[in-house]
Amino acid sequence: MDATQAESIETDKQIQHIIDTIVREYQPEKIILFGSYAWGTPHEDSDFDIFVIKDTNVPSLKRIEALDRLFSRREAPMDFLVYTPEQVEKQIAIGDLFVKDILTNGKILYDATISR
Repeated sequence: MDATQAESIETDKQIQHIIDTIVREYQPEKIILFGSYAWGTPHEDSDFDIFVIKDTNVPSLKRIEALDRLFSRREAPMDFLVYTPEQVEKQIAIGDLFVKDILTNGKILYDATISR
């Protein structure tokens, strides 16, 4: 096994740990990986960009803080975005290209409607 394959296996393990933790502790509707890891172009300074959809009344910043607390001892850098289904619909309706790109090109890591 070469170094690239070993890195890929380690990355897959890290992503699976992120999924398992978020699903177990946060009960999201959907988890989507976006950014360089999803596009297949990670580099030395890449982080895991995670888009979470969760039906909740908790304010936006508190949602992100909740996920940050789950990963307080991070082995890898991560950034989280947490939107409600209503926020996602609104952003699509107003033409938010960033959210549309995540939904169109991101890698769905978990979908509660499929995983139940």
